[in-house]
Amino acid sequence: MILAEKIIRLRKEQGWSQEELAMRLGVTRQSVSKWESMSSLPDLDRIVAMSKLFGVSTDYLLKDDAPAEGGCVNEEQDIDDGVRTVTLEEANGYLDMVRSSASRFANGVSLCILSPALLIMLASASENGKIAMSGSAAYSLGICALILMVAAGVALIVLTGMRLSRYEYLEKEPIRTEYGVAGIVESKRGEYEPAYKKLITIGIVACIVSVLPLMLSTAAENEFLTGCATACIFAFVAVGVGMIVRAAFVWGSYQKLLEEGDFTREKKEEDRKNEPFVAFYWCFVLAVYLALSFMTGRWGATWIIWPVMAVLFGAVMALKNMLRKRS
Repeated sequence: MILAEKIIRLRKEQGWSQEELAMRLGVTRQSVSKWESMSSLPDLDRIVAMSKLFGVSTDYLLKDDAPAEGGCVNEEQDIDDGVRTVTLEEANGYLDMVRSSASRFANGVSLCILSPALLIMLASASENGKIAMSGSAAYSLGICALILMVAAGVALIVLTGMRLSRYEYLEKEPIRTEYGVAGIVESKRGEYEPAYKKLITIGIVACIVSVLPLMLSTAAENEFLTGCATACIFAFVAVGVGMIVRAAFVWGSYQKLLEEGDFTREKKEEDRKNEPFVAFYWCFVLAVYLALSFMTGRWGATWIIWPVMAVLFGAVMALKNMLRKRS
């Protein structure tokens, strides 16, 4: 007797429908139907779960020539272990939505990074008599442009987050995928990997070369060119970071479904504990950045707060986790 026949026999002996068995195993009715029609096979976790539920050995379920076992249902066995099952339909829907949202999210990040560029250029042009505009007018126009660009960028980021909110459980809760889903996800990740590496490489190079215009303008000893070169830093970094974010956004979707990288079950639990601190830290950094920038008007210099605080954040989190493990 093959596995499909055994599942049907054991289920019917208990008088359960496919829906009832699916509920007890924490899967969909379609999954049970596929098992019984031999369209797919249950994964090892589900084999073990059925073994405990029906009171039979895994050998009996897996071996066609295994001796018959009557089974004894353990009604007290709790099969629902709190791990959410992801179907093939859910996985494909999520991956498609991420791909269509990646550019929007990356553009939002790029707009936020690019936002001070026009302010710097207008201020520099006004100070050096390149435009017929007073310093206060140039500053006001630049600030308006900055606020509008940040607002547009944040809107893109927030809207993307809202669109993907239904899949938030993938990065916060332990999951398991139906039989065959992990293989399909790995295949799609392999197809995307060349594009991922290309975007990451170009993005990093763009960030590195962003300082070249500033170095050249400094050698020329021209204040207006230095101001323009400073604005170019934001433009290069915005493009580079946008590419990196877009690539990482899609790559992360595969890692979430496979529970790899930053989305292992251990990391999810760790992130859950760190979430309040992370929210406070970055709100504090943003407040400091805006306060210093508006008070000094040196938007071309205060941006350095972000990479510094990002490096410090990594160090703080590493220290925090080390102390937690020791305690």
